[in-house]
Amino acid sequence: MATTTQIRLRGRPAHTAGPTFLSYTPDGTKLTTVGSNNTIRVYKTNLLDGEPSNVDDCQEQNMAVASTNDFFVSGAEDGTVSLYSFDTMSFDKFLMRCSLPVRDITISRDGKWCAVGSDDLIVKIVQTADTSSVMYLRDQIKPVKHIAFDPSSKYIALSCTDGLVYVYSLANDEPELVKKIDGLIRTVETDSEISAKVAWHPDGRAFAAPTATRDIQVMSRGDWENQRVFSNGHMGDITALSWSPNGAMLASAGKDRKILIWETKIQKVIASYDYANVMDLAWHPTKNLLSFTNSDGEVYIFNDFVPAEHAHLVNLSPQPAPFIHDPLSEISANARRPAANGHKDVPLRVRRGTPDSLDDILGSELGDEDDFVIDDDGAGYALGINGNGKRPNGDIVPYGGAAKRLAPAWEPQYHQSFQPGSTPWRGDRKYLCLNLIGFVWTVDQDTHHTVTVEFYDHEEFRDFHFTDTFLYDKACLNENGTLFSSKANDTNPATIFYRPHETWTTRSDWRTQLPKGEDVTAISLSESFVTVTTTSNYVRIYTLFGVPYRVYRQKSSPTVTCASWRDYVLTLGNGPVGADGNTKLLYTIQNIKRDEICQSEDIVALPDGETVKSVFWSDNGDPCIYDSTGTLLTLLHWRTPSQATWVPLLDTRLLSRLASGRKTETYFPVAVASSKFHCIILKGGEQYPYFPRPLLSEFEFEIPLSNTPSAQTEDGDAGGDETKKLEGAYVLKSILTSQQQDLVEFTKSSHSQRTALARMEVEIDKTLLQMMAVECREGEERGMRALEMVNLLRDRSGRMLEAAGKVAERYGRGVLGEKIREVAEERLLRMDED
Repeated sequence: MATTTQIRLRGRPAHTAGPTFLSYTPDGTKLTTVGSNNTIRVYKTNLLDGEPSNVDDCQEQNMAVASTNDFFVSGAEDGTVSLYSFDTMSFDKFLMRCSLPVRDITISRDGKWCAVGSDDLIVKIVQTADTSSVMYLRDQIKPVKHIAFDPSSKYIALSCTDGLVYVYSLANDEPELVKKIDGLIRTVETDSEISAKVAWHPDGRAFAAPTATRDIQVMSRGDWENQRVFSNGHMGDITALSWSPNGAMLASAGKDRKILIWETKIQKVIASYDYANVMDLAWHPTKNLLSFTNSDGEVYIFNDFVPAEHAHLVNLSPQPAPFIHDPLSEISANARRPAANGHKDVPLRVRRGTPDSLDDILGSELGDEDDFVIDDDGAGYALGINGNGKRPNGDIVPYGGAAKRLAPAWEPQYHQSFQPGSTPWRGDRKYLCLNLIGFVWTVDQDTHHTVTVEFYDHEEFRDFHFTDTFLYDKACLNENGTLFSSKANDTNPATIFYRPHETWTTRSDWRTQLPKGEDVTAISLSESFVTVTTTSNYVRIYTLFGVPYRVYRQKSSPTVTCASWRDYVLTLGNGPVGADGNTKLLYTIQNIKRDEICQSEDIVALPDGETVKSVFWSDNGDPCIYDSTGTLLTLLHWRTPSQATWVPLLDTRLLSRLASGRKTETYFPVAVASSKFHCIILKGGEQYPYFPRPLLSEFEFEIPLSNTPSAQTEDGDAGGDETKKLEGAYVLKSILTSQQQDLVEFTKSSHSQRTALARMEVEIDKTLLQMMAVECREGEERGMRALEMVNLLRDRSGRMLEAAGKVAERYGRGVLGEKIREVAEERLLRMDED
C-alpha cells in the first residue's frame, strides 16, 4: 500500500529560477548543484543544515553536472564543458567546447571518461586526464537529450529527440553501435522538462526509461526485450527517475506534481510526495536520503526519504533488475548443490560462459574482507566478468570461477541441469520443446501461462493451445503425446501432466504431483514410458497412462538431464570431482522393461571445462550428445556393458560454410535423423532461437579428420582432396555400420534391417576400392598403402578381392596385383580351415 505523506520540506534557494541539476559524489560526502546563475553550490552531506561552499565565476545556464570523489564536471548552454576540483573549490580546466548547448554529461565509474551530449549530432567522450583523447559516437541522426553509462562503463545509452535510444559498446578502442531501440521513449525536444533518460539498473543487466504512456518500462540488455513495467503511477509526463543504489527501489517525478517511490520487486508505489516542477533526482549512495531540484532553482535534501515501514529496503544487499523471468533464477542457468549443513538451493558457480551468481554479478561483499578485490575502475575485473556479463576469453579459471574471488574455501564445480530442446525465458516467452515432430512454447500472462503446441505434419496431428494455471516450464513432444512439468510453488507441488494426441476413451490425459519439497530437473518421453529426474536425485518412471512403474535413486548426483527411446532411458548426473576441481559427468543407460543396465555410471567424454548442450536419441535408437565445442558425438556399442565409446560425427567448427572466417554462427541442436544433424542456425552471437519460429537446417555427418575439408596430403598432390574425402567417408560408413550391426545383433531385427547391414558393408568395400584406385593412380610408391586397403576389405566371397586385382591391373601395378592374389589365397585357405 502506497504511503501518501503531507511532509513539506523547505526548499533551499540554490540558484536563480530556471533548470537546476544535481549530483552526489560516489562516496556520498558531497552534493553538487548547478543552475541558471554563474555559481555552483557544493553541500556537505554531514552538514545538512550548513551553508554550502560556492564555486563562483562559472559559466551561466549550466544544464548538467556529474561528480567523482575528486572533481566534478558541468556543461553549459554556451557549449563549454568545465572541470572543477573539490580540493580547491575552483575551476581547473575546460574539457571541451561544443558548438551548440550542452544537454547532458555523465562520467564513467572510474572517473577516466566524460561523455557529453549536446544539440550537436555527435556525442563526444573525452578522457578527463588527457583532453586530446576523444571518442566519437556518430550514428544518431537527431540531437541527444540524455546520455548514461552503464555501471561497468562498457556501454553507453543515448536518448535522442526523435524517440530512438542508441546503445554503444565501448569495450574496444572504437565505439560500436550494438542496438538502436525504437518505441521505448517518446519524441521530446532537447530543452523540454520532460525526461526520456535511460536509467541503468545497478546490476547492469537492464535499464528503465519513461514511455509516452507515462509508465516506466524496463528493458534487458543483450536480448533487448521488454521486461517488467512500472505503471499506473504518474498522471503527468515523467520528468526524472533514478534507481536506489542497491536497485531495490526506483524514484520518479512527474508533471503531476508527484515524487513516487516504487519497490522494484513488485513494481508498486510504496510512497508518494507532493512536490512540483521537479527536474532531477539523486539518491545518496548509502543513506536513506534523496535530493532533488526543481525549475525554481531550489534544492531539497530529504532525509528519511523512504518511510519507516519500508526503510529496510535501503539496507538490502544488491537486488536484481525486475525481469519477467530472471535468467539467473533459471535451472538452465544456475547449478545447485545440496550443502553439507543441510541448507539447499545454494547457487554454485557454473561452467564457463555463465555468471556465477547474482551476488557475484552485483559485487556483493561475501566472505572475508581480506579476500576482497577492489574494482577501482568499474570495469568488472574484480567480478571476473566482462561488459557482456560473460567470462573473458583469457579467464584461466575453468567453469567460470574467477581468480582472486571472495570464496573463502574451495568448491567443486557442478554441471548445471537442463531440459533438452528447450530455451531460457526471454522476455515473457520461451520454447519448452523443439524437435522434428513440432514445437511447444509458452507465454507468461502474469497470472497464468498460455501454452501452444504446433506440429510440422498437420495432416497427421492437430495443433492445440490451452490456458496453463500450473505454469509448466518443461515439455516433451513425440508422435504419441505431449508431456509437461511445472515447478513447485506456494500453492502447488511440482506437477507432471501428460496429454496423448489420440484416444479411444473420453478422457485419457493424466496429472500427478511429486512429494512436497521435490522438484523436477528434467523430463523425457518415449513410446513406452515417461521419465522424470528430480532434485531429490530420484528417477521416477511412469507408463504412458500414469501408472508408477519404477522409482530409484540415481547414483550420480545432482541429476543433470535425461532422454528416452522406446524402453531405454539415458540419465546424466554429476560424478566424482576430478583433479581440476570439476565434477565428471556420468551417464547410465538401462532398459526399463527388462530391468537391465546397459551402461552404469560411465563417463561422458568431454574436453576440460566444456559442457553438454543437449542429449537425445537418434531415429535409429543411438544416444547422441552435442557439446559446447560444437561437436556432435554418438555412443557406439552402448548395448554391451563397459564397451561404449563416444565417437564424433560432426564438428560444426570445421564446416565448409565457416572456412572463409567471415561468417560467425552457432547451432542449436534439435535431432539426429536420416544420418543428418538437424539444428537451428543462430547468428549475431545468439545462443538460443527466438520468435518468430526459426527454420530447421540439416548438415551431413562429417568426421573431423583434418583441419578443413579441402586439406591436401603432405606432398601437396592433386589427389589429396579426393583422398581426404574418401577417408572421411570410410570412417563414417564404418561407424554407421557398427551401429547397424549392434542393432541387428541385440534386437529382433527385421529382414530389411539385415539387408541394410549387408548393403552398408558393401558400401564400405566400394569406398576402400576407390581409395585404392587413387593410390594406384598416384604411383608405385603408394603400393603398400594400397595393399593395406585391400586387407581392410570385409567381403568374404572374394568378389571384392577380385575387383581389387582388376584395379591394380588397370593401372599397371603388377607387383601389387601379385600381393593381392596372395591375400586372396590366404583368405580362401582360412575359410577352408573354418
